[in-house]
Amino acid sequence: MDQELSNAVAQAVSAATGATFEPRAHSGVGGGCINAAWRLDGDGRSYFVKLNEPGREEMFAAEFAGLEELRAANAVRVPEPVCLGATARAAFLVLEYLELGRGAAAGYEELGRRLAAQHRVTRPEFGWRRDNTIGSTPQPNRPAADWVRFWRERRLGHQLELAAANGHRGRLQQRGERLLAALPAVLAGHAPQAALLHGDLWSGNAAFMRGGEPVIFDPAVYYGDREADIAMTELFGGFPAAFYHAYRETYPLDAGYGLRKTLYNLYHVLNHLNLFGGDYRAQAEDMIDMLLGEVN
Repeated sequence: MDQELSNAVAQAVSAATGATFEPRAHSGVGGGCINAAWRLDGDGRSYFVKLNEPGREEMFAAEFAGLEELRAANAVRVPEPVCLGATARAAFLVLEYLELGRGAAAGYEELGRRLAAQHRVTRPEFGWRRDNTIGSTPQPNRPAADWVRFWRERRLGHQLELAAANGHRGRLQQRGERLLAALPAVLAGHAPQAALLHGDLWSGNAAFMRGGEPVIFDPAVYYGDREADIAMTELFGGFPAAFYHAYRETYPLDAGYGLRKTLYNLYHVLNHLNLFGGDYRAQAEDMIDMLLGEVN
């Protein structure tokens, strides 16, 4: 982070907080693959700063709004959003800086209970008041009263269209179209409420304060089937058993979750195909085949 950008961030922080902020030091923070991240220190305060290209300010605005939505639920702690802005060289999002680390079993139990409380925050329709991103991929959230329609049009259908545009055609699209048509059968008998979701809840987007308090971050917020959040926690390594035990004890999952888990995680696998390519295509095709095999 150069001096010009540091000064622009400091001015935005000063305006947002009403207290002049003079940065004295900054250091890079690792861990992300979408944004660059920095810690900015000065005047006895520290902030977490995310940076991306100048055209990404709207992405940060959606993340800011998503963090506010999660904070309002008063369930799982999230970093407080402070401000956002852009210069000619970069867009930025400023959050409170939290000292985070790994959690013990008790911390994961608390995360399970608090996530269950978050999922009891509901709305009449699926979706959200604004679009956002999943990673850096646009995520449409136009509300719909019907969950099957929402998942078909705003989630799987959207990712399949992006995959086709990225050159992933042939069998993936043919089998994908069959799955879109079969969604009423896959979701038969399941009538979820539109619950407040983190939307991108894998193990890399959860951590713990020194006292063990759980924190979640980097959301892709919308209102949907709570099982979609739980399903994603099982991708990319999963959470410890203590988390699932506490969640299910607080808010039991419905019968048939095992099948729906594959359906919901297919969205994220397709998104990874669109972002990174590679072996995700074969994984997505295998998941589609499994789902079709269950209803045919």
